[in-house]
Amino acid sequence: MSESDTFRAEVAQWLQANCPASLRTPIVADEMVWGGSRLTFGSEDQRLWFERCRERGYFAPGWPKAYGGAGLTPRQERVFEQEMARLGCRQPQYNLGVWMLGPVLLEVGTEDQKREHLIPIMRGERRWCQGFSEPNAGSDLASLKTAARLDDSGEFYVVNGAKIWTSDGDKADWMYALVRTDAGARKQEGISFVLIDMSDPGVTVKPIELISGKSHFCQVFFDDVKVPVRNLVGRPGEGWAVAKKLLQHERAAMAKFAEGGAPSHDALAVARPYLYGEDGSLREPALRERLAGVLIDAQAFALTSQRLKEQMLARQDVSGLAAIMKLVQTEQEIAKYELLQQAMGLRGLGWEGEAFGTDELAVCRAWLNSKTYTIGGGTSEVQLNIIAKRVLGLPG
Repeated sequence: MSESDTFRAEVAQWLQANCPASLRTPIVADEMVWGGSRLTFGSEDQRLWFERCRERGYFAPGWPKAYGGAGLTPRQERVFEQEMARLGCRQPQYNLGVWMLGPVLLEVGTEDQKREHLIPIMRGERRWCQGFSEPNAGSDLASLKTAARLDDSGEFYVVNGAKIWTSDGDKADWMYALVRTDAGARKQEGISFVLIDMSDPGVTVKPIELISGKSHFCQVFFDDVKVPVRNLVGRPGEGWAVAKKLLQHERAAMAKFAEGGAPSHDALAVARPYLYGEDGSLREPALRERLAGVLIDAQAFALTSQRLKEQMLARQDVSGLAAIMKLVQTEQEIAKYELLQQAMGLRGLGWEGEAFGTDELAVCRAWLNSKTYTIGGGTSEVQLNIIAKRVLGLPG
């Protein structure tokens, strides 16, 4: 048996012994365990799985042990993820600090920043949100206006402005944000990347309701918020470059919601009684091609996601591919729910129930929510521009 095979067997054995059977089933949004100061568990099994993974450094297996990780090599980390997926194990903790901010701090953060922020993330004590988009700076993010000026002491930035579409801003402990530190510089060159404590005086959070009736989006206002200079990541004016590094990890973060994460229910299973007869044949042959297309696209997307992960582990530039993945995933989600709506007819217009669960009455809300994917994480129009420039090399 090779060293890789031995490691795989050890991981599989540990997961079998430590991941409760109840946590090897599809998960809905309400069952996700988000790390943070307001950490709660819906069951004793969730608590046990969380604590066991924390002790082993399995919240981020590839992070160094000094910062709470397991110190696995990239190949070992991939084996661990494969075994998690094969056994259907749920993610023990959901946290943008683990999947997006953490990798950036490991690369460009100071030692003090790593000690101050990575270890609490690995203990599940600090939840993060992202402060990029603004009311007048969404698609054109570089035009953001939230300002950060040094105070007279030179020890603090004073932040004023607002962020919008901040996912779970009302539940987060900290925010990583882009702010303008030099109003006279060119758009990208005047932007810096800072870490903001959401409990600081002057931070106000207001939830935003969406068309689906449920929302995790918020608007965040900053009124003379004092941010220590030590919370600047990189040098002043380097925020755009730091943000680009972080966004390369966004697709990997979204993949966690598909690989043993939420929402992982088979949405097409909701419509199966409407699509198939008792003998297993399609009731409506006209839907055969569309259904086959949705299933094939989903498989192709999963394989390409795996390739993206391997390229990231090899430290290759994946910004162009990440934009393609975001655009494709958006279109696939919309196509899936439009197929469900057509197949289910009037039964697909129900409103009550869990939007990402198996309740057929919630399909309408899930369909409406799928429309928001064209905006969240970068609009489809922006993704097309990125693909045109970075992948196809077209002129501006």
